[in-house]
Amino acid sequence: MGAYCNGDVSLPPSYDVASGEDPRFCKHVRDNVHGNIYLDSLSLKFIDTEQFQRLRELKQLGFTNMVYPGAVHSRFEHSLGVYWLASQCVEKLKTYQGLELGINRFDIQTVKLAGLLHDVGHGPFSHLFEREFLPQVISGSDWSHEQMSVDMVDYIVDEHHIDVDPQMIRRVKEMILASSEYAPPRSSSEKSFLYDIVANGRNGIDVDKFDYLLRDCRACGLGCNFEFRRLLETMRVLDDEICYRAKDYLTIHKMFVTRADLYRTVYTHPKVKAIELMVVDALVHANSYLGISSNIHNPSEYWKLDDTIIKTIETTPNQELKEARELILRIRRRKLYQFCNEYPVPKDMLDNYKKVTAQDIVCSQKSGGVTLKEEDVAICNVKIDLTRGKHNPLESIHFFKDYESDEKFTIPDDRISHLLPTSYQDMIVKVYAKKPELVEAISEAFENFQLKTYGIKAQAHSTPQKKRRYNPFI
Repeated sequence: MGAYCNGDVSLPPSYDVASGEDPRFCKHVRDNVHGNIYLDSLSLKFIDTEQFQRLRELKQLGFTNMVYPGAVHSRFEHSLGVYWLASQCVEKLKTYQGLELGINRFDIQTVKLAGLLHDVGHGPFSHLFEREFLPQVISGSDWSHEQMSVDMVDYIVDEHHIDVDPQMIRRVKEMILASSEYAPPRSSSEKSFLYDIVANGRNGIDVDKFDYLLRDCRACGLGCNFEFRRLLETMRVLDDEICYRAKDYLTIHKMFVTRADLYRTVYTHPKVKAIELMVVDALVHANSYLGISSNIHNPSEYWKLDDTIIKTIETTPNQELKEARELILRIRRRKLYQFCNEYPVPKDMLDNYKKVTAQDIVCSQKSGGVTLKEEDVAICNVKIDLTRGKHNPLESIHFFKDYESDEKFTIPDDRISHLLPTSYQDMIVKVYAKKPELVEAISEAFENFQLKTYGIKAQAHSTPQKKRRYNPFI
C-alpha cells in the first residue's frame, strides 16, 4: 500500500472554535500527502519570512535523490505536514477529552507552532551537516539543529516584530527541545502530554515521525503499511500521558519497523553514504575559505546557509576550492567512492562496541602490494535501532484496555507476538575506497580486521571480483 493521501477536505469539527478563525477565510495549501492544509494567521506570519522559506532549499533526505530520484521533497513541506498533524492530534484530544484535560485555544496554537517551527534551524543535507561535517571541523562539537531552531524562533519574532504571547513562544521552544538531550526544565508541569505530540522524548511516538515516514516512503516509491490515523483516532490521555489501546501495539511496532527499514534501505543505502562521504570531504576542504561553520551560533547569518552551498563550491573558480570542486565534479560524473563491503557487528559484541576507524583498516593490511594510507579509506559506522537502542520501544509506551478502564500498563516482551525481534539494534560497519584501484587492497584489509577483531568474517559475502579487479579502460 502506498503512502496515505487524504482526499477529504473536511475540517476538524472544533477547528473554527479552537482557533478563533473562520476556516473559510484561512489560507490553505494542497499537500500531496495530507490533502488540504489550513494555515492560521499567526502561523502565516512565521511562514512568510525568509528564514522559514529557507526550508524550501533544504532537501528532507539530502542526497538520497541521487539514488531515489523522486526524493526531492524539502523540509518546507515536511514542516507544514507536522504543523497539520499536530493540529489534528490536539484537536482530537480536545474533541474527546477537552473538558477533562482543560485544552484551550492557547494550547492548540502552541502545539501547532511547535510543529511548524520544529525544523526551522535545520542544517543542509539532512543530518550530514551536524553529525558528519561539524565534528570534523569543530572539536567536540555539540551543535544541534533543535537548539538552532529554538534560537531561530527568537530571531524571527524579533526581526519581524511578530506579536505573540512570550509565554506561548517559551512553551513552543520547550516542545521543540522535548526529545533533545538539551531539553530545559519546563515552565509548567501541567499538561505534560502536550509536549509528547511534536517531539516525544518519552517514547518516540510523535507527529514528526508520522509525517516523515509517509512522506519519505511516498517520495522514494516505497510502500508504507503503517496507518497513523488509527492511532490519532484511538489515543487517550491517562495520568498526563498519551496512551494507546492495547490492541494497537502491532500498529505502533510497525511504525518503528518502518523507520528502521527506511534507515537500512534508503537513508544509509551504500551509494547514498558514498555521496555523503564525498560531500563531507568537500565541505571540510572548502570550510576555511567559505567559512561554512563560522555562523552556526548566529541566526542572523546562519539562515543564509542551505543546500545551495554545493553549487557555490562547484562554480567558484578560486584555487582554494580546487579539491572541493573536484569532489563535487566526481559526484556529478558518478565517479564515487567505491563501496567495498559491510558487516553487522555480532550481537554479543554490541555492548562493548568501539567505532571502527580508517586507521583500524590500514593497520590490518598484510605486507605486499600497495601500501594503504588512512586518507585512502572511508568508514561509516551506522547505528540502526527502533528509537530505544537495544531496548524494545514498546516497553516505554503505556496502553489501556478499553475506554471504560482508567488503568494504564506496559506490555512486556513475553506477552507479545513471538514473531517480533529479540534484538532491537544493529550496528553496521561500511568501508569505502576513495580510489577505485584500491578496492582489492582495502577489501582484504577489511576482512583481516574482522578476523582479528571477531575471529570470523562477519560480512555476508566477499567483495565481488569485478570490483576488486580495477580496469581504468572499462
